[in-house]
Amino acid sequence: MAEKEKNEKLENDVKKEEKVENKKVKKEQEIVPKSEYDELDDRYKRILAEFENFKKRSGKERENLYNSILSDVVAVMLPILDNLENAAKVETKDEEYKKGIELVLKQFQDTLKAKGVEEIKALGETFDPELHEAVSSVQDDTKGEKEIVQEYRKGYKIGTKVIRHSMVVVAN
Repeated sequence: MAEKEKNEKLENDVKKEEKVENKKVKKEQEIVPKSEYDELDDRYKRILAEFENFKKRSGKERENLYNSILSDVVAVMLPILDNLENAAKVETKDEEYKKGIELVLKQFQDTLKAKGVEEIKALGETFDPELHEAVSSVQDDTKGEKEIVQEYRKGYKIGTKVIRHSMVVVAN
C-alpha cells in the first residue's frame, strides 16, 4: 500500500512538473516581437474602421432603398388620392356620403403624412423646376416674376426626393 501511495505521489509530482513546463513553453510562445504586434494592431484597427464604414454605408443604402420603394408605392396611389380630393369637392345632397368621403380622404392623407410624404407647396410660391412642372404661363402685372398662380395637380415628396412634381401655371 505504501508503494502504491509513493507511485501516486510520484505521478502527481511528474504531472505538476509537466504543467509548469507547459506554462513556460506557452509564455515563451506568447512573446511576440514588437514590430509584429504593431503590425497586427494596425491591421485590427483598419479592419475595425472598415467594418464601421460598412455598417454606416449599408444603413444609408437600406434607408435609400426603403424610401425608393415607398415612393414607388405612393406614386401609384396618388391618382387615387386625387380622385378622393375631387370627390370631396363635389356638391351632393347626401351629407353623410360626403362626410364618409372626407373621412376616407383624411385617413389617406394622415397615413401618407405618417410615412413622411409631404405635399409640395405651390400657390404663391416662386417656380422651382425641381419641385414644379410648368404647364403654361400667364401675363399678370399684379403677380411677381415666376410666381405660381394656379395648381392643376398637387405634387408630393419624401424628404428631398420628389415623388410627383406639381403641375402649375406660372405668371410672367
